[in-house]
Amino acid sequence: MTSKFRFYVAVFATLLGLAGPAHADADELKARHAALTEQLAHSPFQRPLVLESTESAGDLKGEVYAVMDHPFATIGGALKQAGTWCDVLILHLNVKQCRVNGSMLAVVIGRKFDQPVSEAYKVEFNYKVAAQSADHLHVQLSADAGPLGTRNYRIGFEAVPLDAQHSFIRMSYSYGYGFAARMAMQGYLATIGSGKVGFSVVGRNADGTPVLIDNVRGVVERNTMRYYLAIDAYLDSLSTPAGEQVEKRLRDWFAATERYPKQLHEMERDEYMTMKRKEVKRQQEG
Repeated sequence: MTSKFRFYVAVFATLLGLAGPAHADADELKARHAALTEQLAHSPFQRPLVLESTESAGDLKGEVYAVMDHPFATIGGALKQAGTWCDVLILHLNVKQCRVNGSMLAVVIGRKFDQPVSEAYKVEFNYKVAAQSADHLHVQLSADAGPLGTRNYRIGFEAVPLDAQHSFIRMSYSYGYGFAARMAMQGYLATIGSGKVGFSVVGRNADGTPVLIDNVRGVVERNTMRYYLAIDAYLDSLSTPAGEQVEKRLRDWFAATERYPKQLHEMERDEYMTMKRKEVKRQQEG
């Protein structure tokens, strides 16, 4: 497989985590929290979180529902700002840069190592606060097109308050793909994505050990978790002095992903920190 094809395969895998379907209103989201009470309380993620993914002909969707240890006012005040999303997205291994231009976010996707922006792929997302009230925030990011014929990217984030210190959130995404994207997907799954798994249990082996989802839904679930952890790491950093926040986000995001090494481990901590410090600096310099 050529280096160029490997790049597009990596881009395709990353973009699986950058899109989202239609939102729920505040009452629907609160009802969803009530319906998920037992699953949240007995979550295998060591935190109150439920992860779902679906695949249909030409479309992929994923959702994460979670109780966050952050007041709704903190979440709403931060995540309604377009620039915040660049600070969140840059934590992901494959996001090389994110810049805000009016209502647009220019997100640059690349490989899992230090890479010039000129050699990566830019996706233009339209940013919109779809709903904002005393008990509901809904943010949408959308892109009509991506690489290799992918289309209709949607990132969705919603939050409602549960009490003075906790909020319930839903992060959702979806996208469509055609023949070229399907071929890139198959190339990824046959090579660098071979053997990687997601989180959903789809069966049991003879010895009782779980069989975990793989293929495209495995990719979706891994990226869902990475972006959720990025949001959580960003919000956690707000309680520290401004000059220390970036380092805290990077440390906390990497540590959080290492709780799920089977799914999320890709590189060692020092390699990640060195790469991301350089990318964040480049992003901040404009």
